[in-house]
Amino acid sequence: MIEFATHPDRYRHWRLELRPPVATLVMDVEETGGLAPGYELKLNSYDLGVDIELADAVQRLRFEHPDIRAVVLTSAKDKVFCAGANIRMLASSTHHHKVNFCKFTNETRNAIEDATAHSGQTWIAALNGAASGGGYELALACDRILLVDDGASAVAFPELPLLAVLPGTGGLTRVVDKRHVRRDLADVFATKAEGVYGRQALEWGLVDEVVPRSRFEEIVRERALEIATAHDRRAGERGIEWPPLTRRVAADSMSYPHVDARFDRELRAAFVTIAAPGSDEPHDAATIQAAGAGWWPLAVARALDDLVLHLRFNEPEIGSVVWRSEGDLAAVAAVDDALLTLADHWLVRETQLYWRRTLKRFDVTSRSLFALVEPGSCFTGMLAELVLGADRSYMLDGTVEGDDRPAPELLLTDANFGPYPMPNGLSRLESRCFGRDDALGKIGQRRGERLDAGEAEELGLVTFAPDDIDWDDEIRIALEERAGFSPDALTGMEANHRFVGPETPESKIFARLSAWQNWIFQRPNAAGPEGALRRYGTGTRPVYDHERV
Repeated sequence: MIEFATHPDRYRHWRLELRPPVATLVMDVEETGGLAPGYELKLNSYDLGVDIELADAVQRLRFEHPDIRAVVLTSAKDKVFCAGANIRMLASSTHHHKVNFCKFTNETRNAIEDATAHSGQTWIAALNGAASGGGYELALACDRILLVDDGASAVAFPELPLLAVLPGTGGLTRVVDKRHVRRDLADVFATKAEGVYGRQALEWGLVDEVVPRSRFEEIVRERALEIATAHDRRAGERGIEWPPLTRRVAADSMSYPHVDARFDRELRAAFVTIAAPGSDEPHDAATIQAAGAGWWPLAVARALDDLVLHLRFNEPEIGSVVWRSEGDLAAVAAVDDALLTLADHWLVRETQLYWRRTLKRFDVTSRSLFALVEPGSCFTGMLAELVLGADRSYMLDGTVEGDDRPAPELLLTDANFGPYPMPNGLSRLESRCFGRDDALGKIGQRRGERLDAGEAEELGLVTFAPDDIDWDDEIRIALEERAGFSPDALTGMEANHRFVGPETPESKIFARLSAWQNWIFQRPNAAGPEGALRRYGTGTRPVYDHERV
């Protein structure tokens, strides 16, 4: 089983150096430290294990070290920054692993950009040597790129000419959408295996600065301090401890504080229940800070984040996620209100941003998402996002015979109108009502009201509202039907339906680019016995089918 929990004390591939207000994250990949046997991680090439440590460092810097305002990303290897994803690893991995590896890597890159944009931690790539493929894609996630000017160090995307695949962790998109490299120059760059050096890389917009090797470390430090001291983020913010996640794992279940997941192998579904906070949950800045990682919304975000990664890598046959909730709706609403009213507090802000990233993980995960609003449910505000983001949602109309709990209610708050956008830049409500402004307006008028099943169905907030006579059968039939469909076709359908409207760099990376890369990874030109991934480094040229399809 692949685990995503780690700690700087256990890093094998990175070194985190803290000198507030600047942190330096040094890439020093252990060649024999691959996640699986059969390949060596030479030249700072990476696999999922390397990226798990990077993701942990990004997260820890945000929660444990809010006084850090600039992060320098560099390498300990002589004249090598990073050679990108390890080719032997890609060639030997299953399609399932390759796809989820690329997805996780993309999300880590996005977290770096999110930290720069929203957390006051600006990332700077200090390329002390060649940055190739995923190595340059990692640099592209940073806000600023400095390249050593030594006549030998280049930035490169060799995937297409050498491997018959794409720079699939956002590279193509970030070059043109983020760095605004002219498309004809981007075309040359992506087909030039040796890459682009020094001054030409600067002229084309591939880097921001080229620096002589003799002054490289000095200039990097100067730029980091300039950025850190120019920030308006308050100095002296005190971080929280980021303890190991509390989790119990069994054959057919996983449980965390406030979150329980049960796996139904026959239905190929995970039933995930989120429990509301208790009445003693803190709602002021001081007690929230004292609660730290135990604060309810942060603890739930950590649990859901771990769960979605576990499902992707360790439970590939679980095809549906069914959301449930239980507890006091008002208790969730009170936490929701604290997240909005105390948004200037660093920990509250980071928690809300973490929720945003976690919800997006589910948006781009190849699972059918269902939501069940039942008696005892507490779907409001931030938890209501799970209902609004579901592919289908069911809300019980009325009560259940023999159950003295009242009929379920759904409550929308300000949290549902912007703070948690999807990868397309729209809120889940805007995506749900895309092109129907009148419907969105009617929903907005009911903000803050408790809605019963009939009202929620009429407003378009849930898909169906069966009564207790039909409830069990409708849910069972829907999940049985889902389990009988082609998972590949479902993935394609759901991705098309979820991301309506405008396209953003983020949605392009996870939709257009990912779709093409997934297809290319299965084609014989890349992955076949005579394909480029298999023959790379053997001295034998790949054999291509040259038909365009």
